[in-house]
Amino acid sequence: MENRKVALELRNISKSFPGVKALDDVSFSVDAGSVHVLVGENGAGKSTLIKIINGMYTADQGELYIFGKKITTHNPRYMKEIGVATIHQELNLVADLTVAENIFLGRIPTFGPKTVNKKRMIKEAQQLIDDLGFSYDAKRIMRTLTVSDMQIIEIIKAISVNAKVIIMDEPTSSITESEVAILHEQICKLKKMGISIVYISHKLEEIKQVGDIVTIMRDGKVISTHGVGELTTEEIITKMVGRKMDNVYPVKDAQVGEPLFEVKNFTQPKVFRDISFTVHKGEILGMAGLVGAGRTEVVRAIFGLDSHESGELYIDGRQIQVTKVSDAIKEGIIMLLEDRKLEGLVLIRSIAENIGLPNLKRYKGFLFNKRLERQDAEEIRKKLSIKTPSINTEAQSLSGGNQQKVVIAKWLLQNPRVFIMDEPTRGIDVGAKYEIYKIMCDLAALGAGVIMISSELPEIIGVCDRTLVMAEGRITGEVTRKDFSQERIMSYALGGAAVDGKE
Repeated sequence: MENRKVALELRNISKSFPGVKALDDVSFSVDAGSVHVLVGENGAGKSTLIKIINGMYTADQGELYIFGKKITTHNPRYMKEIGVATIHQELNLVADLTVAENIFLGRIPTFGPKTVNKKRMIKEAQQLIDDLGFSYDAKRIMRTLTVSDMQIIEIIKAISVNAKVIIMDEPTSSITESEVAILHEQICKLKKMGISIVYISHKLEEIKQVGDIVTIMRDGKVISTHGVGELTTEEIITKMVGRKMDNVYPVKDAQVGEPLFEVKNFTQPKVFRDISFTVHKGEILGMAGLVGAGRTEVVRAIFGLDSHESGELYIDGRQIQVTKVSDAIKEGIIMLLEDRKLEGLVLIRSIAENIGLPNLKRYKGFLFNKRLERQDAEEIRKKLSIKTPSINTEAQSLSGGNQQKVVIAKWLLQNPRVFIMDEPTRGIDVGAKYEIYKIMCDLAALGAGVIMISSELPEIIGVCDRTLVMAEGRITGEVTRKDFSQERIMSYALGGAAVDGKE
């Protein structure tokens, strides 16, 4: 330990906001050339800690050191200059610029003070992409990429600034398994270069794959720090949530009943084709597949967000017409979109206002019934255990898990018959995931049908009664609970037949 070189050190960091103490006397250090994993439930203080490290927030008390130097100038520009880069969970890219322009944003090479050296920028960006083992065209416009591609570009951008400390906040939340493997390879290379990684992830299986040290946080405090391998996953979860979780998935009591919702021959050329399936009352139906398989595109068309060329929808055997979102809502079809911050919430509005938005007709009269809106919000806040000082709190100040509950809450007031959930637990900790699963089970118990898209096969297996598997815009397989296995589902996801001959 004599040769130990500390890249980042936090000493007794505390930070408070009105009504909540986000960080309470947090101390730990990150060795040079190591991966220090930070885990904890949503609301544990990880996001606040990241913002203090990268200069967005200033601690109320405590000290921050980079390679032994105490940081006294504390702002994002300065922290970048001294080698601290952050890959945020929420993408921070300009959609209408090229890949190269995004990589070099803020430091674009020029011929002089006013002329952009575009040729050099593209050449250097392409060289960087190629050297890292990716296959992107540096001249491609960002908005034409998938979410997973954009996440990889964020990673390339952070690596390109020659950072000494890189904070990775949920870097694998929306990328494929093959891309995860590439990312982990790059992290190994960065370690050999002496670069330190602070790695935040809710995917606990990643800890052993990529980490050296793990620090566990709860309620704004550091609970403990361990070498990877010293604790089992179950022990980490217990420390994270403050109690022993005997079950990661709730017991589903609802019985699958008669057919409720049917999709027949749904087609959108070049996107998806001949999609047909049935959802029963009380059923949680999974939709699995690799990123780009077409799952999201299908349900967006069902919900009226996107168009489709042909196909039919039925509820209780009655054909319905859905050409826009309001048609779907009128028929009791509700959808929880993948990006809760961009498409699910008005972040600068209060919890009560967000819950009230899709339900304005309920509150309209001679005057807007603000009292009823607040009453509904308070009742559903308690029902879903949304952790917040008040229903007047802005949605942007909530943790990811509580934001997701607010999105669900606003739709529950519609008494949905079919609830489509696209990646409902993305970026959410294990405790909050359990609560989301419980909401799904409760909906099923009331006779609703739930469709869940998920890229995490363990939760498909743990929650669903049956799952459809898609590849290249078509359904390639269907697996019932008794035949669930990751191998079987992945075989269909790759477009092949099921393993061991079972269809």
